[in-house]
Amino acid sequence: MIKNIIFDFGDVFINLDKSATLKALNKVGYKEIPEGLFSLAASYEKGMLDTPSFLESVGKFLPNSTKEDIIVAWNSIILDFPEKRLQFLQKLANAQHYRLFLLSNTNELHIKKVISQIGLQKYEEFKRCFEVFYLSHCIGMRKPDPEIFRMFITEHDLNANETLFVDDTLEHILSAKRLGFKTWNLIVGKEDVTELNSHL
Repeated sequence: MIKNIIFDFGDVFINLDKSATLKALNKVGYKEIPEGLFSLAASYEKGMLDTPSFLESVGKFLPNSTKEDIIVAWNSIILDFPEKRLQFLQKLANAQHYRLFLLSNTNELHIKKVISQIGLQKYEEFKRCFEVFYLSHCIGMRKPDPEIFRMFITEHDLNANETLFVDDTLEHILSAKRLGFKTWNLIVGKEDVTELNSHL
């Protein structure tokens, strides 16, 4: 029996365009994302770099780009947050049948972009639906690292087999599943979080 639900944010609630950053870099003369940027991004998502240090480091990989070019490219992934998803979540939270948590791999620049994109009021309404709202750069861990899932079990006294983890990334799903969590690997474009009841 499911008693707890851990939700991802990007492409579960807010829509993303994961190809947008490369498209933006194409416009300033880069055909691909330099390999070293992936580990740099992971460090930034864990809060190991502050934003000025991150932008300075990225600039070394992209010497033909201005800081503004980098910010625009980096944030171009963020799209809209459909109102039906927020309304669904609010209804779920108000029913109080489950403990609700958010767990998102994100960083300072992206979350600031989210707030400017959807508005502070909607963002705060979203946050209020959750018992705890975890952003990777604030807690120093990111999915799929097993310790982030173990933290949920110990810090919040959860039984993994009573907890549903909803995420669009298979690698994250498999990490949670290995620790005994129930999972829903949401297929973007074919499924929507508002169909949650069929996975409970």
